[in-house]
Amino acid sequence: MLHTDTDFIPILADRGMVSDALALIDVHGTDAVTQARSNARFARNQGNVLHYCRWRQIERLITQLDGEATGATIH
Repeated sequence: MLHTDTDFIPILADRGMVSDALALIDVHGTDAVTQARSNARFARNQGNVLHYCRWRQIERLITQLDGEATGATIH
């Protein structure tokens, strides 16, 4: 089965990730996901795997907040 980014729930390592996601949404609106993806690519190109992973999770969080992703509630 092929998985997409919307198949995964983001892992939030700290509150700053939520703040970063909300800041991107405030500044970039509907392009916030694209900006998070761009930040992740930049970090990857700089060899910074920690920031790459952080921005990828922020990208997933923005997708969840935007309501683009659908999924069942986990109890």
